[in-house]
Amino acid sequence: MRCNLCPRRCGAERTESAGTGLCGMPEEMRIARIAPHLWEEPPISGQRGTGAVFFSGCTLRCAFCQNAEISHRGAGRAFTPRQLADSLRRLEEMGMQSISFITATPFVPRILDTLELWRPHVPVVWNTSGYETVETLRRLEGAVDVYLPDLKHYSPRLGGLIARAPDYFEAASAAIREMVRQCGVPQYSPEGIMTRGVLIRHLILPGCTSDSIRLLQWVRDELPEGIPVSLMQQYVPCNNVAIPGLQRRITPREYHRVCEYMREIGLPGFTQGATSATVDFVPVFNQDESFVQP
Repeated sequence: MRCNLCPRRCGAERTESAGTGLCGMPEEMRIARIAPHLWEEPPISGQRGTGAVFFSGCTLRCAFCQNAEISHRGAGRAFTPRQLADSLRRLEEMGMQSISFITATPFVPRILDTLELWRPHVPVVWNTSGYETVETLRRLEGAVDVYLPDLKHYSPRLGGLIARAPDYFEAASAAIREMVRQCGVPQYSPEGIMTRGVLIRHLILPGCTSDSIRLLQWVRDELPEGIPVSLMQQYVPCNNVAIPGLQRRITPREYHRVCEYMREIGLPGFTQGATSATVDFVPVFNQDESFVQP
């Protein structure tokens, strides 16, 4: 296939076993972890967890990525739609309260094939960097119940420097509008699990609080009232990040500044404790214990 699934529209040749695009992924699905995950936002994980499927490859190149083993270096195993469908069924049998597809954009066609074989009876969550095309998202309409996009950078300079995507905000803002069109303001089950809707994540970066505030302004001004934001202070310098200013954690003052602004403008959402800023929360990838047994 010639791939144009993400905003890079690179037209890379992707065969069953190899890919030449920035993501480096073949056409066949490559997955690094399928397991219960307890550390997402409360309406995603609930009390029993989300069934998290971590796909290899990524359409961004975030310099500090905590999951660089899979996003940059392609660790993972080949999966057919039947194998993934069997794993989703097993996760549901284990009592997971949602199913999360994480950085899955390079494999949209195969994921749609998977959902034809097994449609979970719990919400399907599309956990994404936000760097999506409207055209690809429209292929997911009706297949995804909850969109969980990042909203990373407002500034083209930061997008280019940190993620190798100066068009990040242009693409992500259009993508999030499409997600909201499809799924709307969140709806919840009696247990507090999001059954439909959009929840936006933003990771605050050291020295970049003004960029964070501009993103929150955009959410307040451009999206329907009631779209929640999860403000994360879990930034840890990883992947041997060499960009000046990104080699430290954020300070309590930086986090407080952004949280206080979100409160002032009335955005609903979630905040994190400082204990989240540790590599201890990075999942184990590509080992036997990383995969549920169908």
